[in-house]
Amino acid sequence: MELHQLQILRELGALGSVTAVAEALRVTPSAVSQQLAVLQRGFPTPLTQKQGRTLALTPAGEVLAAAATEAIDAMAAARHAVEEFEDAPTGVVSVSGFHSVGQALFGPLLREFAGDTRAPSVQVTDEDVAQSEFPALTARYDLVLAHRMEHSQPWPTQGVRSLTLVREPLDVAVSISHPLAARSSLTPADVAGEQWVTSRIGYSPDDVLRAISAVANRPIDVLHRINDYGAVSAVVAAGGVVGMLPRFTSRSVDDRDIVRIPLEGVSTRRMIDLLARPETLRRRSVRVVVDALRRVMTRLSEDGS
Repeated sequence: MELHQLQILRELGALGSVTAVAEALRVTPSAVSQQLAVLQRGFPTPLTQKQGRTLALTPAGEVLAAAATEAIDAMAAARHAVEEFEDAPTGVVSVSGFHSVGQALFGPLLREFAGDTRAPSVQVTDEDVAQSEFPALTARYDLVLAHRMEHSQPWPTQGVRSLTLVREPLDVAVSISHPLAARSSLTPADVAGEQWVTSRIGYSPDDVLRAISAVANRPIDVLHRINDYGAVSAVVAAGGVVGMLPRFTSRSVDDRDIVRIPLEGVSTRRMIDLLARPETLRRRSVRVVVDALRRVMTRLSEDGS
């Protein structure tokens, strides 16, 4: 029983298909299948089973996958104990972020390490996915910037750790010429009858809009669905629709032509969290980047308050 075979079994349970495991580990699907077959030879009980066209874990496979997480973590602890003792840098730290947080944080994060020869080498990538898809990204990146509504289901805990950076309110955005622009706060009843630009289904602004509809007890008239907040700001600034924008991570040039107004009466806060595998967080360089992200987000939230 090899550690890489246990890792493949764990990833199959987390990602749900041989193809997804192969992509995450950067190997071929046939190599994944071969290693699973070798692992199976050491156990009389089946570890996997066919479910339609996909391969899934059996109950015995799930037990072994959970144990595999602990084994991988223990091996990482041993490996990085030596690295901590020698105080050696561990190289590149990869960070993925959804679009708005990338626009707000990536530049300041890279500036945190500019000119420091002892700092980690940070590589950033944008990954704009629905909430349910963020945990799987930890198979491909060291740190995953993710978002979820405060009242939604928490992140899974098996094989993933989460660290909250900020609780960010979403505000109603209107053009400076809109009749509501002079208001200091709004309620669902004030805005339910407006025409809207919002995100695609499965993202935070649409979640808030659904809550507005439920509290006001009326359907919402959505004219545009746009996930890029810069484009949302531009559409709101043009007039005719109102929108929903995160308070700290959606500033753009069109802010001079819009007004952001707090919404009361529904939950509007989204969590911006860091997701990572437990063994990844044992690396000194990763923890240095986590601390830098916390500093950057603190400054951003203070500036946007």
